[in-house]
Parts: sequence; structure tokens; C-alpha cells
Amino acid sequence: MATIAPPYRPFSPSLPPIDTPHRHGGSAVAVTLRYAPLAFLLRRRTPVLEIDGQGVPAHWGRVVQSVTIGEHHVHVHVPRPAKVSARGGAAETTVIALSGRTVELEYRAPLLSLLGGAIGVPPQRHPGVIGAWILLATVAVLVACGCVGLIMNAG
Repeated sequence: MATIAPPYRPFSPSLPPIDTPHRHGGSAVAVTLRYAPLAFLLRRRTPVLEIDGQGVPAHWGRVVQSVTIGEHHVHVHVPRPAKVSARGGAAETTVIALSGRTVELEYRAPLLSLLGGAIGVPPQRHPGVIGAWILLATVAVLVACGCVGLIMNAG
């Protein structure tokens, strides 16, 4: 399914500003790249953004790239260490750029590195939230059981 640039964009302080270079007939793809606070270690990795197979300089935050009018394939992933699969949190979509419009997309990195990311029209959710909470709860229960076992053994 292709995402088409919206014909109307209301003003809001929470929305990024309209890109003035693209007002005069050009088109652009804007991707906001985000990671969850629980996945704070992703801050150290630079996300990879590709539009139509061509690399675009990217960073966590909003990245705007001028494109030609028409259909474009957008791919995002976060590189992982060489011993593991190289593309973590991969997500892709197809967008249709119209004259004078900026297509707004949002990429959300997953909380668990084995899952894929989410990309599309904002707002997106972080994949793996339930799994991350289950993992944290399991670790907390194991630590609590270990503490109780140590107390019982010492007494």
C-alpha cells in the first residue's frame, strides 16, 4: 500500500515545520526516526535510511530528502554487530510523492532487536512493547525469588 502526501496539513506546535524549499513545486520525503526510552542503547547506532535503494544521510530525529514526483520505496534499519544479522528492526514502505508536498513518515525501532521496525504515517508504535515488559517482569520475579532464597537460607 502506498502512502500519498496529504492535501492539507494543519499547523500544530507538535508537527515539524513545512519545508520551504519544497513549496515551489518540488516534493520530498520526511522520515522521523525514533527509538523507545527502554532501548536507549540504540542512540549509539546510526540508523540506515534508503530511498529507492540509494543511501540517505540519517540520524535519530527528522530527516528530509528531496525526491522526484512519483512512487518511491523507503527502507530503514538499524545496523547490528557483525556476529548477528546485519539489519535489525528493518521496515519498508512505498510512498507516492506529489508536486509541492512532503510525505511525512515515522519509523519506530523495535524494543527487541529480533523484531522488525514500524514505518508509516505518524503516529507509529514501537514493536515488541509487550514482549519487553514480559521479559522485564520475568527478570524481576527471578531476582525477587533469588533474594527470598538467600534470606531463607541465611536464617
